[in-house]
Amino acid sequence: MDLLRNINSVRERIAAACARAGREPSSVTLVAVTKGQPPELISEAARLGLTLFGENKIQEAKAKIPLCLGRLRWHFIGHLQTNKCREAVELFEMVQSVDSLHVAEELNKRAEQAAKTLPILMEVNIVGEASKFGYRPEKLRTELSQLNALPRLEIHGLMTVPPWSSEPENVRPVFRQLRELKLECEQILGAPLPHLSMGMTGDFEIASEEGATMVRIGTALFGERKKR
Repeated sequence: MDLLRNINSVRERIAAACARAGREPSSVTLVAVTKGQPPELISEAARLGLTLFGENKIQEAKAKIPLCLGRLRWHFIGHLQTNKCREAVELFEMVQSVDSLHVAEELNKRAEQAAKTLPILMEVNIVGEASKFGYRPEKLRTELSQLNALPRLEIHGLMTVPPWSSEPENVRPVFRQLRELKLECEQILGAPLPHLSMGMTGDFEIASEEGATMVRIGTALFGERKKR
C-alpha cells in the first residue's frame, strides 16, 4: 500500500468533484476513518498531512488514541450508546452520530460535568433503513428545538450513511435530500448549520458534488481492513 499516493488520489478526486459542482476543494474536509487501523499507520498518515480522524468504536478509540503521534483531531462517527457518552466527551472534539434525544441529553450531562461544550452532528436515516441508526427526517424536525436547547451541545449540521449501492449515482438523491433537510433545519433554528458529513469510499465524489463539507474515507486511504 502506498499511503501517500492514496491520500493524493483521494484529494484529487475531491478537487475534481468540487470543480464539477463549482465549489472550492477546501470546502470539503477529509475525515480519515481509522477503524481497525494500527496507531503506527495513523501516525504515518498524520506525518503525511492528514489531521482529522474518525473512529467508530469507543473502546478501540480509548486504547488507540493515546498511542497516535502528532497533533491529531478526532471525531466519533459510529453508533453511540448512552453508557459510552462520558468517554465520547473525553476523547472526541465532535460526535457526528447523535441519533436520538436520549443520547443528546446524556452527552449534554457528561459535557456539563466536564465543563465542556461539544459540537455534534445529527445522524439522519433518510430512507428509513431498518438496519441503520439515525433520525427519521420528520422526527428530527419535531425534536430539533429540544436538541438545540441543550446548553452544552452545539448542533453543527447533519450526517448520513446512505444505502449501499454498487452504482454511486444511485445515492445522489439521498445526499440531495440531506442537503435540503439541512436548509429546513436552518429555517427552524434561525441559524446556519455549517456541516454536511456524507460520502464514503464508494460515493464521496457524488457527495462532494451535492454539498458535503466532510467525507469519511477509510478503504480508499488505507485499503481493505484485514479480517481478524
